[in-house]
Amino acid sequence: MPTGERFQTGLLLESGEHTLLVDCGSGVLHGLARTSGGYEAVDAVLLTHHHLDHVSDLMPFLKARWLAGATEITVAGPAGTRDLLDGLFDVHEYMQDKLDLTVREVDVGTFSLAGFEIAAMEVRHSMRCLAYRFAARNDDPGSDGPVVFSGDTEAFTDLVEFADGAAILAHDCSFPDAVDVSNHPTPAALGRVLAEADADVGRVYLTHLYPHTDGRHEEMLDSIGEHWDGDVRFAKDGLSLDIS
Repeated sequence: MPTGERFQTGLLLESGEHTLLVDCGSGVLHGLARTSGGYEAVDAVLLTHHHLDHVSDLMPFLKARWLAGATEITVAGPAGTRDLLDGLFDVHEYMQDKLDLTVREVDVGTFSLAGFEIAAMEVRHSMRCLAYRFAARNDDPGSDGPVVFSGDTEAFTDLVEFADGAAILAHDCSFPDAVDVSNHPTPAALGRVLAEADADVGRVYLTHLYPHTDGRHEEMLDSIGEHWDGDVRFAKDGLSLDIS
């Protein structure tokens, strides 16, 4: 939920000359405009799923690129992504044929996109959603990728084990323990799964934070710490990490 201080979901990955945007929720276009490359520098957009808070800036993003003359772009995502784009262009008919647009549908397994080697697994949400593991193409052969994004999901051990060996796991933690919720984890649920999984994760960033979490960050970290003593921090808009 936009708060005036936080945008919706959008992660920017850069490797060499390649830039990949993961999800494009409300406010992401403005966030991109604050980066050095701007929205024109993005080579591709990769969607975890099609809920509004992950796609609502997609058409404004595409129009802004057209206006800036950056008309070549790839949009990829799980099954239904082509129908999503077709529907958006049906509504905004004047945008048809304005872009050199490539649409790709991806599934569980591995694929390449915008300078990254990516592994995908299905997670537990109210619609089909994929988690992704990212490795730059110039990483050492056999590298499994240092960055994992959970997408929207409940906590479960297979997902944490998917992140085994990663430097960063950005994981959904939408609500504090006091909220009874499905399709998203609470801190206690995530902490238990982090402890139970057979995985070594360098650092966990908590993402997808509803306003219910405001003022309760220490409480949430303590809840996770009761089960798992690893490095856990809160993500924030504009946070930039150099992962090497």
